[in-house]
Amino acid sequence: MTDSSGPIFVSHAGRDSQWAEWVAWHLQENGYKVELDIWHWRPGEDFVKKMSEALEKASAVVALFSPQYFGPGRYTEEEWTSAIAGRDRFLPLVVEPLEPGQLPAILRPRLRQDLHDLDEAEALKALLDAVRGPLPRTTPPTFPGAKSASSRITAPHSLRPRFPSTAQDPAVWDVRQRRNPHFTGRDEIIEKVRTGLLRERRAAVRVLHGPGGVGKTQVALEYAHRFAGQYDLVWWVDAEQGEQVPARYAELAARVDVAKPEAGAEINARYALEYLRTHDRWLIVLDNAEDPKQLRNWLPDGPGHVLITARDPAWSKVVPGLALGVFSRAESLAYLNGQLPTLSSETADVLADALGDLPLALAQAAGALEEGTPPDHYLQLLRTNTAQLLADGEVYDYPLSVAATVTIAADRLDTDHPEAAAVLRLAAFLGPEPIPTTWLVEAREALTSVPGGRHAISWPRNALQPLAQYGLAVVGPDAFQVHRLTQAVVRDRAGGQAVGPVQDDVAGLFAVVDPGDPDLPKDWPGWALLIPHLTAALDTLVGRAELRPTLLKAAVYLARSAQSEAALGLSEILYGTWTTSLGEDHTDTLHAAQLVGLALHGLEAFEEAVSLDADLLERRRRVLGEDHPDTLSTAHDLAVALGQLGRSSTAYAMLADIVPRREATLGENHLDALRSAASLGFTLAQINRLDEAHGTLTNVLERFRRTSNEAHPDALHLTRVLGLTLHRMHRFDEARVVLTDLLALSQQVVGNRHTHTLQTADALGTTLVALGQNSEAEQLLRTARSRTREAYGVDNLLYTDLTRALADALAGQGKTYDAQQLRASLKHKRSPKKRRR
Repeated sequence: MTDSSGPIFVSHAGRDSQWAEWVAWHLQENGYKVELDIWHWRPGEDFVKKMSEALEKASAVVALFSPQYFGPGRYTEEEWTSAIAGRDRFLPLVVEPLEPGQLPAILRPRLRQDLHDLDEAEALKALLDAVRGPLPRTTPPTFPGAKSASSRITAPHSLRPRFPSTAQDPAVWDVRQRRNPHFTGRDEIIEKVRTGLLRERRAAVRVLHGPGGVGKTQVALEYAHRFAGQYDLVWWVDAEQGEQVPARYAELAARVDVAKPEAGAEINARYALEYLRTHDRWLIVLDNAEDPKQLRNWLPDGPGHVLITARDPAWSKVVPGLALGVFSRAESLAYLNGQLPTLSSETADVLADALGDLPLALAQAAGALEEGTPPDHYLQLLRTNTAQLLADGEVYDYPLSVAATVTIAADRLDTDHPEAAAVLRLAAFLGPEPIPTTWLVEAREALTSVPGGRHAISWPRNALQPLAQYGLAVVGPDAFQVHRLTQAVVRDRAGGQAVGPVQDDVAGLFAVVDPGDPDLPKDWPGWALLIPHLTAALDTLVGRAELRPTLLKAAVYLARSAQSEAALGLSEILYGTWTTSLGEDHTDTLHAAQLVGLALHGLEAFEEAVSLDADLLERRRRVLGEDHPDTLSTAHDLAVALGQLGRSSTAYAMLADIVPRREATLGENHLDALRSAASLGFTLAQINRLDEAHGTLTNVLERFRRTSNEAHPDALHLTRVLGLTLHRMHRFDEARVVLTDLLALSQQVVGNRHTHTLQTADALGTTLVALGQNSEAEQLLRTARSRTREAYGVDNLLYTDLTRALADALAGQGKTYDAQQLRASLKHKRSPKKRRR
């Protein structure tokens, strides 16, 4: 390769960024153009897009092999597979010894050059030989210093990276904690810190902010140790008490021999800052920096790096910030597996979920399990004695337990910000999911336990900002979120008589918040936000009369949005509780019973649905009368269930009676009347009266359109039945047009994974097979089948139907063996489990 070649792309894992800097620097100094992510890609850019562009224009890829390079799920795999597929210029350099079997088989034949265990001169020669090749150059290389600034991409940092293998501790080192041997994950955030610091030539500052227990100090500590060899001076400042910061800088002044004995701490601290301004290769860590206003004047200037850890996100207004949250689930499992190798993956996953992936809580749990607590017993205690468990035990790598961390911050909040403390208590009795801030605005009048002016223009900012400042919540413009373990500690602190008013406010909040019509997909996002909080407080809400309509609507939303398991669980609780407290013939009890039946329909448990619907119909007839809308609604549900069980003639007779009565009672364009008319059309198709079915379905669809309900889920179902009827009439081209349009509309209205969409894909795929368009059908059906498996599992009729249709599409293309394999899989598939109330 010559210095006029395209850029060399340096592919590396995050933990090997020091090697990447060193390699990129020396390639550049020897006349090559280089592309390195941490030098040339900016925050916020599309990583995958930038990687693809770099691979496309690169003349070669230098890959830095290490155990972490081949870690599961890393983007480096896409980089080396793309590089091998697209070009020969793939140059593997081993920067850390690999374990046997760690190298993928496709890479084993590639000659690779080891750089580890070499000194810097030997490693540099090996690097350049690998890039230039074994043949001697026929022309002398151009002197690097003669290059013009525009002839190559220059690194954004003026200091030459040090050779990682010979990196020594800095001459001045005062980090008062040893490196955490159990540190796990966080490679992405550490790489972002490193990238951000390298981009700036002077006064490079980054702040890691996040709530308590997420491991901000641990990340800063790991960064300091991991990159120690790139600095001459590393100095750690415990900044929680702002008045102590000058004293630490004064100590630094003494270490670098610029302090004046007769001067005080404040003056010597200024001497230390002046020293930093005129020197390079230093790292200052300000840990637990509480007050940006107090500490901003103590940020060093000069060609070095400053890393700040803080709870308060307000630091991001002063310097560039990186939000640190809980572990990803993969990081949680990696941590638990490292600490507890014998823990099963299933138990580790359950434990991580119960602890909300909070690093400090995981460390506490690992300690308890290591000391002999059985995992199942720990999980039981976590459910029943959460706060006490979180206060028990010490974690070597953290100064405080989860409970102590929360309690200290909450005590300060009670003293300094009682309004915020009241909102924290309110949030503790909701779910751990994000809470829309608009709820606080809408429900302010109902929140009697929250002090302060109810019409203050600063509400709710005056309550939420302290929660973020003290690390008790993550606050955004649209929502705030309190971790589940923080909630548990706050609930335990509330205790006694204080709980009653808070629970009254929770009920008042739900009474005010109205997400809209649970039948309409446009209102489903609002219900999706409400449901986890409603169910978290269900035990205290289910007995409140004012919330019964909201709870019933919530069950309707779950059923209509194809969350049938959740719908069944909620509606059964409502039905059982209200049967005891209100009586089995109360209107709300009867409504809850109907919703149990609706959930059973969604779960394809039609035999149980028929039993329940028949009993409910008799009770509603007795309590409400034959023509009451609720009675007719139950009669409709029963007819539909009978039709699904193959009793089509009985279903037809019932619906033929129900339709005119519903139209007379409600009006012919009422949604419930349209539902029954559509079901009548479907039943006509079931008994092979196809022309009548087509006429009825077309008429009802037109009525849906006249009422601007064409996108209603019931209209989507009706249109699909119309397409299937056209198919059965052998009007395949018309069916294809109807179902193609419907699929696009259904994806837009209810999403790719709703049963309406997946059933439409099944119908369209079957029609495409009938038209001989088998390849197109295969692609469509494979996607729908995969989504059905992911969303609902394999034990349902839809998955079976999609499998059969896919087998037909494969057979139509001559893929006989694949088709036979699919059909054979259906013979051994277990039948769907019956649902039990």
